[in-house]
Amino acid sequence: FNAVKIGFLAVVVFMAFYYRGFGMIANLALFSNLVFIVALLSLLQASLTLPGIAGIVLTVGMAVDANVLIFERIREELAAGNAIQASINSGYEKALSSIVDANITTLIAAVVLFAFGTGPVKGFAITLSLGIITSLFTAIVGTRTVVNLVFGGRKLKSLPI
Repeated sequence: FNAVKIGFLAVVVFMAFYYRGFGMIANLALFSNLVFIVALLSLLQASLTLPGIAGIVLTVGMAVDANVLIFERIREELAAGNAIQASINSGYEKALSSIVDANITTLIAAVVLFAFGTGPVKGFAITLSLGIITSLFTAIVGTRTVVNLVFGGRKLKSLPI
């Protein structure tokens, strides 16, 4: 469990330093994602086992990947000379297909694992499935909402990304 905490902390620090303000938004989304996963597991009265923790760790990795894809697309748009709001919108739109493809593929694999697995494998599949669904929500809807609330409509010369 200490390895999970250290790994999570390393990811949070990396995102904050590398993406600055956007990294903090991603960290907020990552924390929200974990809260949603635990809440859903609680609603399902599921116990968190070692395979479940592995599912959460994989989910965290995929959530970070989604945010990195979005933020790098925004950087590319800014580097191309586009306006800030246009860069944000375009970055999210252009990253969407890659994010959805990766997450749907993983979700299909989790469904197959649940269908054909037993015991711990099913626990992993459930946690991973819940994590993928919440990750899609927090990365696409959550971060975009916060980014637009914080940076949208303001006259900025640059973005902290």
